[in-house]
Amino acid sequence: MSALPLRRTPATPDEAPQTTTASVDASVLARLSAQFAATAADHDQSGAFPRENFAALQAHGLIGLVAPIEHGGGGATLATARRVISAVARGEPATALILTMTYLQHHALTRPDSRWPVHLRERVARDAVANGALINALRVEPALGSPARGGLPGTVARRDGDGWKIDGHKLYTTGIEGLSWLAVWARTEEAEPRTGVFLVPRNAPGVRVIASWDHLGLRASGSHEVVFENVSIGLDHAVDLRAPADWAPDAGSQTDIDAHATQQAWMTVLLGSLYDAVATAARDWLVGFLNRRAPGSLGAPLASLPRVQEHVGEIEALLRTNRVLLDDATAAVDRGHAQSAADSGLLKFTVTGNAIRAVELALQLSGNHGLTRQNPLERHYRDVLCSRIHTPQNDAILVGAGKRALAAQGAAA
Repeated sequence: MSALPLRRTPATPDEAPQTTTASVDASVLARLSAQFAATAADHDQSGAFPRENFAALQAHGLIGLVAPIEHGGGGATLATARRVISAVARGEPATALILTMTYLQHHALTRPDSRWPVHLRERVARDAVANGALINALRVEPALGSPARGGLPGTVARRDGDGWKIDGHKLYTTGIEGLSWLAVWARTEEAEPRTGVFLVPRNAPGVRVIASWDHLGLRASGSHEVVFENVSIGLDHAVDLRAPADWAPDAGSQTDIDAHATQQAWMTVLLGSLYDAVATAARDWLVGFLNRRAPGSLGAPLASLPRVQEHVGEIEALLRTNRVLLDDATAAVDRGHAQSAADSGLLKFTVTGNAIRAVELALQLSGNHGLTRQNPLERHYRDVLCSRIHTPQNDAILVGAGKRALAAQGAAA
């Protein structure tokens, strides 16, 4: 494979580093992973937004990797995006999470059911390619929780002349300190409210950040609260408004249903790859520790013990299962045959559960050494636990799968 461009962030779109699927070089990803790992503990301790990591990603043309080709992006497949997220996450997973959210928004711009105005799709994509502009969806609220569980958002958009005014309060706005664009989930102030996405520039007057993120893991993700106070946007920045019922996964045409399933598969594969990479980093540290650690009472490295070998073998089995599942789901998406949204949920449940178990086993084998702050294993454990909080959560995944199985058996009977 040819190497990625190594130029710095360009001043104009014409000078932007053009990254294509064929140009993502493994050696470049390995260097970035090692570079990010070298400062990961510092970011974890301070919680500071990893700006230098995103400058490096932009210098290699990786922020616009998934953006549509027609708008200057790389148009990357899921397999390519997954390779990048895995490499970044092995170094610093908060950076990988923020990049994942941008990749998901950029992929959504290519969906056949996208209702975004073409000029705004192009603006967001070209901003990423030229300037490394990041974007994320702001959906969770203090009273509503996650909109995936239903209900109308408390964030309200009201018509004001030739535009909209937005007021509301959002939680867990991952990457907010470095975002350029906010895809805000809100409802209209109408007799029959519509719900949907409003595209808000991060620097719009009235957007206020409450620096409340002080989390167990992924501390550098900067997932703070955001308050919108009389924020003005253009009329066309209501990029996707629908009746609430029309947002159901099974609503609309078959094209809409398939596009939703593909988007869900992208999300679960990239998030699964991120947390699998954290577990892999934990395994790598553990294997090195077990080969170095030779207690005087044993007279040989811990790696020589059959019990240790058995548990490391269990970790290998968990990680191999993850690779097989993620490889299969990725290949299906890139062939145009994404699994159902329900099956994507089961993929997330299995992969993240395996990742957590793998790190737990590593802690069990390493004892006090693994829990020492000067070693990375306890950080990997705190980070991998965050896999449980992403939508869909485990209870929703399992209830949905159980209902589906019971309904299928009932229909057959």
